[in-house]
Amino acid sequence: MATMSPMVIAVDAMGGDNGPSVIVGGAAIARERFPQVRFVFFGDEAVVAPLVKGQPLLADCSDIIHTATAISSDEKPSVAMRRGKGTSMWMACEAVRDGKAQAAVSAGNTGALMAIAMLLLRKAPAISRPAIASFVPTIRGESIMLDLGANVGCDERNLVEFAFMGAAFARASLGLPRPKVGLLNIGTEDLKGNEAVRGAAQVLRDATDLPFEFCGFVEGNGIAQGTADVIVADGFAGNIALKTQEGTARLISAYLAATFRRSIWSKIGYLLARPALQALRERLDPNRYNGGALLGLNGLVVKSHGGTNAVGFAAAIGIAADLAIGGFVDRVLDDLKRIGPAPAGAEETTEEQAAVQS
Repeated sequence: MATMSPMVIAVDAMGGDNGPSVIVGGAAIARERFPQVRFVFFGDEAVVAPLVKGQPLLADCSDIIHTATAISSDEKPSVAMRRGKGTSMWMACEAVRDGKAQAAVSAGNTGALMAIAMLLLRKAPAISRPAIASFVPTIRGESIMLDLGANVGCDERNLVEFAFMGAAFARASLGLPRPKVGLLNIGTEDLKGNEAVRGAAQVLRDATDLPFEFCGFVEGNGIAQGTADVIVADGFAGNIALKTQEGTARLISAYLAATFRRSIWSKIGYLLARPALQALRERLDPNRYNGGALLGLNGLVVKSHGGTNAVGFAAAIGIAADLAIGGFVDRVLDDLKRIGPAPAGAEETTEEQAAVQS
């Protein structure tokens, strides 16, 4: 149950494809669910201030910090790290680093956000690599999947860390006291998969004090079935799985639309089925699942899809608020004590790494 203690969320008001109106509108929607939240908007005050003033829910709980510069959608992460200081994205992450906000939310350039967040917040102790996590729709409701693209290749230690971070995410956002965690693999048998996946599975099987239930391997068709509450993969496989699921949802919608246009009888059938189809459309609406959390940093940062609408941006803010309320960062660090510190020489943020992670 949400605590009513004050919480500040820093918002990059200039990120995204649809402008500050969507960002501010999303914040207003989110405040209905989280009345304890205050917002600090970073962006062009001449543009942002009238939008905030036009939202009664935000008038008394918002501050605007002016900045005339923003990171473009095609900015290279390496360039953003060098020249991003003073931009709306940089200042939102900086507010988290300086303890002025509990989380930052941006709909801007993904690679730039990851690079800036890693530079300013740094990796948390015991974490080798950060990961991007988000919700995916399933038959049972929704699950969490990570990594979704921050790390193309991972070793067994990375995957084990992702399992702990994903489980803490599930406890904070889904309210699951002991979530089921599975590793995405090409089969459920112990001998299937690459060395990293098999090694991570062995580590998790041998652990005696896990804060979650390890349910073994999950195949691709198990994602939509809700086989696990948390699905762990490297960023290469995770991103492909996510995009495949999104594409399949659009394919089904296109097939249905074409089917109902085939004849006068199918059009009549559409009219009869319209309420059910609308419910299906809402269930598969990507805006419901918008928001990827950058896990494994010394602070909370959530990336919203750049093309989202206000409802979608509100969902991203909701993820940030849930993780802050649930004490996600401290919980992960406490959980990871069970497997010891990250190995010496774990990667530091570099321009080359940031470019790859874009």
